[in-house]
Amino acid sequence: MATERMNENWYRVKEQIENVWSEVEFGEKEMKKARGNLGKMVDLIEEKTGEPRHEIFQKIVAFV
Repeated sequence: MATERMNENWYRVKEQIENVWSEVEFGEKEMKKARGNLGKMVDLIEEKTGEPRHEIFQKIVAFV
């Protein structure tokens, strides 16, 4: 049951990330590597967009 809830939360967060940064294509492998690790997710988005880390972090925190 807990695993199911975590998976649901992950898919919700992933969907939000893909909506906010819709101009960027995130590969499934990349997303799996960053799953559950906010720092890695911010690194991935920064790498793909060049957006400052603090702005990425603020956007993610707003929908988590």
